[in-house]
Amino acid sequence: MFYKPDENRYKEMSYRRCGKTGLKLPAVSLGLWHNFGSVDVYDNARAMVQTAFDLGITHFDLANNYGPEPGSAELTFGRILKQDLMPFRDELIISSKAGYTMWPGPYGDWGSRKYLIASCDQSLKRMGLDYVDIFYHHRCDPETPIEESMRALDQIVRSGKAIYAGISNYPPAQAAEAFRILRELGTPFVLHQIPYNMLNRGHEVQGSFRLLEQEGVGGIVFSPLAQGLLTNRYLDGIPQDSRVARNGFLKKEALTPELLAKIGKLNGIASGRGQTLAEMAIAWLLARPGVTSALIGASRPAQIRDVVAGLSGAPLTPAELARIDAILA
Repeated sequence: MFYKPDENRYKEMSYRRCGKTGLKLPAVSLGLWHNFGSVDVYDNARAMVQTAFDLGITHFDLANNYGPEPGSAELTFGRILKQDLMPFRDELIISSKAGYTMWPGPYGDWGSRKYLIASCDQSLKRMGLDYVDIFYHHRCDPETPIEESMRALDQIVRSGKAIYAGISNYPPAQAAEAFRILRELGTPFVLHQIPYNMLNRGHEVQGSFRLLEQEGVGGIVFSPLAQGLLTNRYLDGIPQDSRVARNGFLKKEALTPELLAKIGKLNGIASGRGQTLAEMAIAWLLARPGVTSALIGASRPAQIRDVVAGLSGAPLTPAELARIDAILA
């Protein structure tokens, strides 16, 4: 069936500037880490991408190893682009990244110039694109000089294979060094992608967001709902189709009585606001200084609609923020 996007897709979504750059991202972006691989249902993946774009989500985030199988999320997204979204390519921000294991041997992991440039070429081929809008180094490599990794990103941008560079999962000291090198090279760079949510505030404590504000770089946060913990999904037990039940990245051992008690109290505040816990968790994130966009995952279109609907809620009050901090302390 021919796809025609919603004509009102830009009316409700807010777009936020990446630091001091000219690039804006939607308040919510869609990540394709899970549920877009070769083991997943293509029609559902396609429906999620269509739903996201219909709601004004213009940023779709991938990586070379997303799947499973590794690379298959990019193949799936490339297929969706060809069927539905290629006429709207200039309305999209498509990002990919490399830095985790992708192929065997010494050149298929980490941060060497050879790995990053080869990975970018492979990602473009899988998606059927001439360029991505943002290409990230996915994690800092302790054995490769940061300068080598950043010069590889610079080469990728200068060759026209990406418009902007970004980094992901860098500790603050290494991030500051990366920013310095990219600025000296004159490389357009816009984003640092880091894990952050109500239950994981490590980068806040370490100073990552202060650094982003000082450097004028955007911050995009992944796992904003703590892989489903910051929802009402686990308040009454473990659903059979949940990530915990599948024993993936989120383990049953994580669901301690203390954590569930915190989640229950947070859910009470959200209910008092007329929101779901997920909606409040996203609102809390977007109110944090330095956060440009919340990078959500989804397993079905309804979840995307629910998160975007929550963006229209009233801002959290100082009293509500204080209650949340007391619960999280």
